[in-house]
Formats: sequence, structure tokens, C-alpha cells
Amino acid sequence: MPTLETTVDGITFPNPFLIGSGPPGTNQKVIKKAFQEGWGGVIAKTVSLDASKVTNVAPRYGKLTGENKKEVFGWENIELIATTSFEDWLDDFRACKDAYPDRPLIASIMEEHSRDAWAEVVGRCEEAGVDGFELNFSCPHGLPERKMGAAMGENPDLVEEVTGWVMAAASTPVWAKMTPNVTRIEDPSRAALSAGAHGVSVINTIRSIIGVDLKSLRPMPTVEGHTTPGGYSSVAVKPIALRMVMECRRLIDADFGGRSISGIGGIETGHDAAEFILLGADTVQVCTGVMKKGYRMIGPMLEELLGFMDQHGFETLDDFKGHAVPYVTTHAELVRLQAEAQDRKRARVAEEMALKEKAKAQEELIAAGKEAVVRDENWDEDAFVEQSDELAGG
Repeated sequence: MPTLETTVDGITFPNPFLIGSGPPGTNQKVIKKAFQEGWGGVIAKTVSLDASKVTNVAPRYGKLTGENKKEVFGWENIELIATTSFEDWLDDFRACKDAYPDRPLIASIMEEHSRDAWAEVVGRCEEAGVDGFELNFSCPHGLPERKMGAAMGENPDLVEEVTGWVMAAASTPVWAKMTPNVTRIEDPSRAALSAGAHGVSVINTIRSIIGVDLKSLRPMPTVEGHTTPGGYSSVAVKPIALRMVMECRRLIDADFGGRSISGIGGIETGHDAAEFILLGADTVQVCTGVMKKGYRMIGPMLEELLGFMDQHGFETLDDFKGHAVPYVTTHAELVRLQAEAQDRKRARVAEEMALKEKAKAQEELIAAGKEAVVRDENWDEDAFVEQSDELAGG
């Protein structure tokens, strides 16, 4: 019987489905709801020491839908990190761990370029009982003037420096959450892993503008007639996320054996999760999907992933983690592989033609009464000499 339980960086998850940092993990009430419904773990909404500098606006979401206006395939947010005070968050962490001591609770943290600030966040969150950290180097909007989020994560030197600060302060596992808004995801990932991060979370949202209202001629989501580029998520970003997970898995396998990946981006089904794991993810995170479907979506996802494993005879997630990675190659290699396949096909055709020609020649011999004798009843009294010559190779 397949099992979904997995141990990653020393943390045991009952299943690989985690609530991604954002509104679905924004206070102890919703975190407890996630645990109650069966999620494998929660990455809480990003906290910082001073929440007074964080002010959200409304509306702050935008959707891209299909022609029926019901199917949502793209989602933009211009939401900031947690507005709850750091002290209140520590109380929430304690309450969640008291209620669900065996469920992994990971703190997403973000701070300015200050070693002391990062160290204080880490120390106090660990005292509150969190099981690990996710470093938010990737929020694509808000607070760039403080060099927070993607403003830090786009700079590998800063990523390596800050990750080093956290690793010096933390006694629990640390993941670095990567921004996709870079040319090569491997660069900031390598920086975080070089500094000692146990793993990377890939990817955060993609910097975007969801659209323009053709009646008002204003960009959306519109706040007092204006907007700001936000983070794009939902199923539309899945192909980009899959590619970046694969690239990070190759990086880890080549240079950082044993490090982990938490895959993020458009995951809404168990089959989506299977694809991320096949391309190298150890766990998967869902945020926008929960905002669209609710916490109970976990039930069908668990069933689908178990069904996939049963279909292929996999007992554990490790049995198929990264299985698809070797089959991603260069275009030049695809050309070579296809040429070899065509050569093999031509060889098969030539072999089949030779067999047909041989059969045709045999038929002609039979028609001429010169069939080679293979059984005694084939001897013919009128062609006895010719048949003898045929058997002699003459």
C-alpha cells in the first residue's frame, strides 16, 4: 500500500501537500483549519519584526478567466506580508503547536538587510516552537524601498549573505524561497545553498499586470484609478514552475547532494503534485488553489496522488522523485535522438524488404519446381537432379 508520509530535512510530513505562505496561513484559526482538514504542513504568512510598516489596499486581487468566466487560470495579487504584529504571531505559533504538536509549522520570514533583525526573528520564532523557516527572498511587490523580498532575492550576493546570517542563528531547517523574476533560477538558488540552506522553495509569483479595464482604461486591480505590478499565480504559471523545479533539481544533484526542493506554482490536483515530484520536488505547496477551492481540496488531491502511485507500483514518494529529470535535454540532443530513431527505422524497413525479397525468390523457385528440399516429401521425381544441385549450393 503506497504511503504519502515523507521526511524532508529531518521534518516528517504526513503527506507532501503544504499550505503555501499567504492568506491561507494568515492566522492561527486558518492554520488550525488546514491541519484539521489533513494538510501535511503549513508555511505561515510572512512575518517581520515591524508590521506597522505594512498596509494593504483593496481590491488587491485580479483574475484571468476562461470564456465562461468561471474557470480561473490566472490570479494576481498585490498583497503584502502579514499585518499582524510579530508578538501576536508568536502567540499564534504557540497556539498552533499546542493544538497540533505533530504537524509541521514553518515560519516564512522577511527582514531588511540587517543581521541582527534576521537573527532576532529566527531566535524568537524558534522559541515559539516553529519547525523550520522559509526565507522570503521573492515577494515581487511591496517594500522594495527596504530591499526586502525580490529586491533582495534577485541579488545572489545578498541571498548568500543573508542566508548565512540565518544559518548561523537557526537550529531548525531553512528553505530559501526563490523568485522566478530572474534570468536563471540557478543563480540565487546556488547562492542560498552555498550559504548552507537545507533547501529551496520554487517558485514565488511572477511579476505582472493582470490586465486593463477597457471601459475605464485603467490597469487592474484598480485602486483609486491606479495599480502596481503584482504577483501572478494559479494554473497558468505551472509550466514555468515545473521548468524551474527541474533546473534546481539538476543543480542540487550536481553540486548539493541531499538538499531539498519544495515545488510551488499552479498545483490544484494530485496529478499536478505528481508532475512536480517527477521533476524533483520533495514537497509541494498550494496557496492560490486554496483561495479558489477551500481547504477541503486536500482530500481529492491525496486520493489522486495515491491512485497515481498505485497505478505505477510506487510505494513511496522517493520511488519516483526526479524520475522525469533525465528525459529533459537540449534541442541538439533531440535532433541526434530523432536521427538515430530514423536510422533504426530505415534499417528495419531495409531488413523487412530483404525478407520480402527472399520470400519472393523462394516463391519463384517453387513456381519453377526448384524449391530447396527441407522435408523428404519435397523431393520431386522430375526435378531430382536440380534439387540435389540446389542443396549442394550449385
